[in-house]
Amino acid sequence: MAFSLNKVMLIGNLGQDAEHRFTTNNTEVTSFSVATTHSYKNREGNWVNETTWHNVVAFGLSDFYKNVLKKGKKVYVEGRISKRDYENKDGQKIYVTEIIADRNGIIPLDSRDDGYQSSAAAPDEPVDSPTPEDDDLPF
Repeated sequence: MAFSLNKVMLIGNLGQDAEHRFTTNNTEVTSFSVATTHSYKNREGNWVNETTWHNVVAFGLSDFYKNVLKKGKKVYVEGRISKRDYENKDGQKIYVTEIIADRNGIIPLDSRDDGYQSSAAAPDEPVDSPTPEDDDLPF
């Protein structure tokens, strides 16, 4: 038996708000694009940024992601590469390469300003700490 692996891990920024729709079988489909950037020095010694856009498709996401997957947010996506083709209205064959996200393979990395609250206190909030007069320990 031959072993094979089709695994993609991306960290990038969303190019637009995620689009949500349903298939004829009533399966929820979410699609969005993610931009990743590769930086390198060219022959002249100048830094060059090379951006690659990835089309991502996820099936059956929760309502949480609908509010989080917004343009410009940083996200981690884990999934597999998929290639398909179809004919458009003009009869031309269109080739599509996309990332099919794993069931739990989308993690928002920018949780600020999107309604998500972490268990840690926000930096603006004071942390309750005992004052010296409340502390009756001798050391």
